[in-house]
Amino acid sequence: VQLQASGGGSVLPGGSLRLSCTVSGSIFNINEMAWYRQAPGNRRELVAAITPDGGTNYADFVSGRFTISIDNAKNAVYLQMNSLTPEDTAVYYCNVQGDVPTGWGDFFGQGTLVTVSS
Repeated sequence: VQLQASGGGSVLPGGSLRLSCTVSGSIFNINEMAWYRQAPGNRRELVAAITPDGGTNYADFVSGRFTISIDNAKNAVYLQMNSLTPEDTAVYYCNVQGDVPTGWGDFFGQGTLVTVSS
């Protein structure tokens, strides 16, 4: 299973970015797709998660600024991030959980760097 994330970059405070992630490989019955982030010196933390039927869960720090969405046909997950602050600077990782031929799988992509700075 491979996850390809894109959309990271540098943005000014108050700016927006849209992250995309596409999952390929032998995964089925996807239970959930999510975005995590890890800032330097910090633990990886959940940003937002979404189920195939559109149920969502957001971290408290999102405060209505981010929107996660899913395209089941493409096995893709997106994260629209608005009103970015320097505290949002981190490597963002997409995640997928589902069935694979050997059992249950929980996979992370390679990460995409988001830098918010003036």
